[in-house]
Amino acid sequence: MTTPGALSRPGSAPFGLRVLARIAVALARLLALLPPRRLRAVLGLLRRGARAASYDHVRTRRDAVLAVSLTCLGLRGCLPRSLAVTLLCRMTGTWPTWCAGVRAKPPFGAHAWVEAEGRMVGEGVPAGYFRQLIVVTPRRPRRR
Repeated sequence: MTTPGALSRPGSAPFGLRVLARIAVALARLLALLPPRRLRAVLGLLRRGARAASYDHVRTRRDAVLAVSLTCLGLRGCLPRSLAVTLLCRMTGTWPTWCAGVRAKPPFGAHAWVEAEGRMVGEGVPAGYFRQLIVVTPRRPRRR
């Protein structure tokens, strides 16, 4: 299997969103150092009070992250990319579904991604290509 040799960046994002994206990328690189159980706990705390993100909202945030970070744009940047997108969404009041898992079929490969409205955002693979192992969904509002 071949992979493309050149990275293509999305178009420019508004200045304010680019600034927030840079902050989100810096925080994501720190969070990526945490062990999985602690990372899940931290994300569980951060999602409090956020509403579920729409697909278009998450796609816009993902494009902003890719516009400011070559690390997140690269083939091995899935963890910091997914964390940065999640954090950037949280900074704007929403929360996507953050997922970490593996390929459903050989060869083995770990991956992290975000979903919104039940669809993977910007991954370019069919549904079911990955199996979720860790999932942090938006909190559902309490019923009264």
